[in-house]
Amino acid sequence: MPNRPVRAAKEGVVTRVEQLTPHMVRVVVGGPGLAAVECGEFSDHYVKVLFPPPGVTYAEPFDVSEIRESRPREEWPITRTYTVRKWLPEVPELWLDFVVHGDEGIAGPWARAAQPGDVVRFMGPGGAYAPDPAAGWHLIAGDESALPAIAATLERMPAGAKVHAFVEVEDAAEEQKLETAADAEITWLHRGTTPVGDLLVAAVRALDWPEGEVQAFVHGEANFVKEFRRLLRVEKQIPMARLSVSGYWRRGMNEDGWQSSKREWNQQIEAEQGA
Repeated sequence: MPNRPVRAAKEGVVTRVEQLTPHMVRVVVGGPGLAAVECGEFSDHYVKVLFPPPGVTYAEPFDVSEIRESRPREEWPITRTYTVRKWLPEVPELWLDFVVHGDEGIAGPWARAAQPGDVVRFMGPGGAYAPDPAAGWHLIAGDESALPAIAATLERMPAGAKVHAFVEVEDAAEEQKLETAADAEITWLHRGTTPVGDLLVAAVRALDWPEGEVQAFVHGEANFVKEFRRLLRVEKQIPMARLSVSGYWRRGMNEDGWQSSKREWNQQIEAEQGA
């Protein structure tokens, strides 16, 4: 089977790094390479950041297609997907927020150690969701992996829009200030040792469901997202066109494993839930 076409990577440089909470680090990317970025239509824009495997270097100019054609797979850049927390085209400036748990993973340790001037290469942005001003009300739910998209979505909400937002994090120290012009009820849930997503599902089930057509944005760990899909599609009979529901990650898997199995996972859910 021929290789799929690969778009050219974009390149920026780290301009500053901010420690937002004990486990959330913001890396701000700038530089003239961002002139090629087209972003702003959606509130869930994402980029696929490219990290060289340990000990691997690449010739300049950096060319993803050439690398994948000429190098063994183990030397290909490692891809990790991150939501664009904010895009400021007039600077230009791209904000990327990383969940960091010590030395675990690839992207988190990189973000923690990032310094101004470090090169950042990425593909994208992509995206698919934005708040519908015509919706009767909005349901937003997610764990910390979805927090950048949730924050961006709340900022994009029309003034006065009715919003119920539920955000699950480890503890109170992981809360962030969320700004919005909407009529938003924001509920923070502190997980502690409870399995990720359990508190989110319980809180939304306990919600006094408002009248009017809902638009929902639910993202995070795949297992609780599956439960939300059952709640929204099967029990509440909400059309898929009104939903943005997807797993950003899955317990026990890195992103490579999750992305390779995500299509099959979604097909299985559709078969089980008839939706």
